[in-house]
Amino acid sequence: MKTNKILIAIILLFSINTFAQGGRLMREKKDQIKAMKVAYITNELSLTPDEAAKFWPLYNAFEEKQHEIRKQKLKGYLDRIDDESFDNLSEKEASTILTQMESTEEELHQAKKKFVASLKGVIPSTKILKLKKAEEGFNRKLLQQYRDKKMGR
Repeated sequence: MKTNKILIAIILLFSINTFAQGGRLMREKKDQIKAMKVAYITNELSLTPDEAAKFWPLYNAFEEKQHEIRKQKLKGYLDRIDDESFDNLSEKEASTILTQMESTEEELHQAKKKFVASLKGVIPSTKILKLKKAEEGFNRKLLQQYRDKKMGR
């Protein structure tokens, strides 16, 4: 009996340690990707040190705002849609969720407009246009690296 308790305690400690390491690894990977993105965008936009010092706080605040909106609102809608009750939604419930999703998309759009307006005082319009291209380029590069890793290249 005492042996079983010790075995259970060891398994529990091992599980907790594994879970904690997994969370730490996820954070490290996320931080690594963020650092790569910062370097990529800074290079693609040819940001001067002065521009970078003003640009990155605005960019990070905008990214955080987008993440917050998506996490709090869109994920909630999608979770309700992915639920088993999806097939049982009434037309009225579906319409309500759709209206809420459209409102959230509009909120994201307004946040983007505000972000672009704030950038106009920091970097030239040409660099603002390059930003969109750089973000898409980084996402493509990241996806390609993921595919290459998955295929063992």
